[in-house]
Amino acid sequence: MDFSWTILHSKLQGILQRQALLPVGTSILVAVSGGQDSLCLGQLLLDLRSRWHWNLAIGHCDHGWPGDRGIADHVRSIAAAWQLPFYCWSTQDLPETEAAARQWRYGALAQMAHTKNYTHIVTGHTQSDLAETLLYNLLRGAGSAGLSSLRAQRPLADRLLVRPLLHIDRPATGKFCADRQLPIWQDAYNDQSRYARNRIRRAIGAFQQDFHPQVTAHLAQTAEILGAEADYLAAVAFGHYQAALVGEGEIDRRRLQPLPLAIQRRVIYQFLQSQGITPSFLAIQAVVDLIDAPSNSRSSSLGGGQAVTVRHLLKIQ
Repeated sequence: MDFSWTILHSKLQGILQRQALLPVGTSILVAVSGGQDSLCLGQLLLDLRSRWHWNLAIGHCDHGWPGDRGIADHVRSIAAAWQLPFYCWSTQDLPETEAAARQWRYGALAQMAHTKNYTHIVTGHTQSDLAETLLYNLLRGAGSAGLSSLRAQRPLADRLLVRPLLHIDRPATGKFCADRQLPIWQDAYNDQSRYARNRIRRAIGAFQQDFHPQVTAHLAQTAEILGAEADYLAAVAFGHYQAALVGEGEIDRRRLQPLPLAIQRRVIYQFLQSQGITPSFLAIQAVVDLIDAPSNSRSSSLGGGQAVTVRHLLKIQ
């Protein structure tokens, strides 16, 4: 071992052992943006590689935005210093919005991993990102599933997306990079207030100063608690959904009437999703109200001209 073992090495080693996120011998595409979190992640995985016998490579997504000029070459030089394969997917005319960038990035990483035969895609999302996501989604009116949407692992196309740093905060990754003298690229877009994430980040900084220095950890802990509870309730609801399912686009509302409201909402969410509908809370509640409504009642439009009607069945038409 030709590096100094740190608390972050111990934390990551423990997380990997407990959660089995990156098994021995895994082929891993490490998404590196050039920022401190992804550099910290890449260096940690490189340091632990001999223990886990991973096959590592660096993947970078070039948005083609004017402010990103030079980042791809910077990350390429880091991959060369680490003696790892480097892959870069680029695009043009991508709108300069968080949503467009995120959607394209995940698609590009999935395609990159599939093409180059890496089974796992690893990103440097931290505890700070977990806290910011909870607050951001709370302000947008998301339910418990949305508030806990940043998970340690999830499918991404035919690959597995892994976020092993969700128990490590941004100050810790910054200190690690400074101690190891890693060449962080300062992203010009991180200072622009037009991006909601940057405003959320500044708000959390103010909360830490004005309310509690551990607000990031507390928000992240809340997201984890909500995630576990949402998973359990979704599993319970799915059993009731299957029991109530009658035919394509039909469920028996009589089986839903005795259920608690929280389970009714989740069953209706699963029912609408099965029909290719991504419902808002208001749409879900409108259909939940039909569970005890008089026969021949009808929901407002669910989009695409679809609605739910009721007799003893709830039926999408």
